[in-house]
Amino acid sequence: MTNAPWPHGAATGIGSLPGDDPAEAATVVLGELPDLPHLPELPARGLGADMIGRTTALLVDLAVEVVPSGYRVAAHPGRDHRRGVDLLRWDLDAVEDAIGRAGESPAVFKVQVAGPWTLMAGVELHRGHRVLTDLGARREFGESLAEGLALHVGEVRKRTGAEVVVQFDEPSLPTVLAGALPTPSGYGTVPSVAVHDARDMLSTLIDAARAATGNPVIVHCCAPRPPIGLLREAGAGALALDAALLEGIPASLSDDLGEAWDAGVFMFLGLVPGTEPRERQSLRAAAEPALRLVDRLGFPRSILASRTVVTPACGLAGASTGWARAALNQVRELGKAFVEPPESW
Repeated sequence: MTNAPWPHGAATGIGSLPGDDPAEAATVVLGELPDLPHLPELPARGLGADMIGRTTALLVDLAVEVVPSGYRVAAHPGRDHRRGVDLLRWDLDAVEDAIGRAGESPAVFKVQVAGPWTLMAGVELHRGHRVLTDLGARREFGESLAEGLALHVGEVRKRTGAEVVVQFDEPSLPTVLAGALPTPSGYGTVPSVAVHDARDMLSTLIDAARAATGNPVIVHCCAPRPPIGLLREAGAGALALDAALLEGIPASLSDDLGEAWDAGVFMFLGLVPGTEPRERQSLRAAAEPALRLVDRLGFPRSILASRTVVTPACGLAGASTGWARAALNQVRELGKAFVEPPESW
């Protein structure tokens, strides 16, 4: 069973926040999520600030440009690529400044990058096909991302003074496996990727992230049917999932989830809505999907304190700034409540 660098009852964010002010975002994250703060992502700033653009900024000896259909591999780094690099550097500057103002470094700090399959689904080659359709390009992108991620981890560690944890975001993985990813033209679909190929590539990147950090690697997938068995086999030390979407999963997926949790995989459970609900939930109501899940799987509820981290259901980019702060406050309170449950629970 792997030990975690974060304490029992920790809470964190998935990554994205509303707005375009990195200084404000860094201050909010460090204030609301003291046990496991993360590098804020602000996609409202436009191209280069979204998940794919931020991750391409980490690539070594590969560059992208923006075309009408999205991101495309470029022969040389140009304005579009430099914008992504600059935005990421400004975000790190903001976090470093916020830590300086606080006067204390966090013990552990989380960074998020697009997983290899989501990245390769979101970038085109020169001839217009997606990167994941070319075996040589897949290998090149995987090696470049592994090298760039190691450099990024070192930079974050230096700036924050904290242990670093990596989260791979793989929202596109189920679509890639199903062969349902549209071609850039939109007139067809990309052939499915074999499960063993998907697992092996992800495993290589997870190994690289774990080697760079010395900590469990998180894989986030907020799809209705996340490939839990594949992610566990690839070496994920933690799975970040939307707890509400786990309510109606088939028995085979429940079994995969239970086996992963029982084997020591941490669960980052999304329990707070990404946008403001019509009516604010009580802490007990917000915790209900997690409580039902552990009861259904036959675990003691104490596993929510020892092997769980509470998060919002997904990113908060679509929330108001007020709700984003309230959501992070609520996930922190839920984490505390799992350690010391109220008598009414």
